[in-house]
Amino acid sequence: MELRIFTEPQQGASYDQLLAVARRAEETGFGAFFRSDHYLKMGAVSGEPGPTDAWTTLAGLARDTNRIRLGTLMTAATFRLPGPLAITVAQVDQMSGGRVELGLGAGWFAEEHTAYGIPFPSVAERFDRLEEQLAVITGLWETPAGGTFDFPGKHYPVSDSPALPKPVQQPRPPILLGGTGPKRTPRLAARYADEFNLPFVSPADSTAVFDRVRAACVEIGRDPGTMIWSHAAVVCCGRDEAEVARRAAAIGREPAELRQNGLAGTPAEIVDKLGRYAEVGSQRVYLQVLDLADLDHLELIAAEVLRQL
Repeated sequence: MELRIFTEPQQGASYDQLLAVARRAEETGFGAFFRSDHYLKMGAVSGEPGPTDAWTTLAGLARDTNRIRLGTLMTAATFRLPGPLAITVAQVDQMSGGRVELGLGAGWFAEEHTAYGIPFPSVAERFDRLEEQLAVITGLWETPAGGTFDFPGKHYPVSDSPALPKPVQQPRPPILLGGTGPKRTPRLAARYADEFNLPFVSPADSTAVFDRVRAACVEIGRDPGTMIWSHAAVVCCGRDEAEVARRAAAIGREPAELRQNGLAGTPAEIVDKLGRYAEVGSQRVYLQVLDLADLDHLELIAAEVLRQL
């Protein structure tokens, strides 16, 4: 199983803090550094110094790191137009030497849209727009060099596009989709996703969701074995109970609740819980690290958890 680091900078983080976490993750052997794509803090935190843009961050990290893969869980389709987003991601892929992955979702956090003047249509329209974005982005990237791309979309019609620039990764950077939606999510994942991610879902509740996506793959003639299956879960690791309690308090959570709903406890406890994710087919887990100042946390997980996998 691969472990990746996943951060939530809208809760309060500067670029330099994110860079420190990404570099430590790279140095200690984690597979990737991912960040959320949100513009407004959640819960009882100040959010200061304020939000950072996900793709501006990843562009900086593309130049300030060397090996670690970089991506979003998840960029909201409501935030960006698909053509410019395809350009941005392709450029960051070039800047990183081919290390970028695009997690894309329909968008869900209404308050951040109103806080920054972003239209927030109905759920049905958001999924319509997401589907068109996926068609446009993949179509632009996969158009052969020298060709043009057209798409007769309702929301994002494209005509005679030169479909440039091209990403380094061919035919395109990996695309991640996720969530527990019962109908459109599996269908979109089967058609467009290289990886399907379940955020904050227990192993016991994962099988039915994964099975719906597998069935959607089979329905269109895709081998479900070509999909990477992953989870995201908050992490709180300590050498002993006192260290677990200290780290839980730092992020405003209780150890018992974190053990129930995330990956918490000693390294042995976390390895055991990861085994339960593996049993339901998960190949990657994104560790949601909420205290970005605690770089020793990453060191501990790398030394005592990652090495056992």
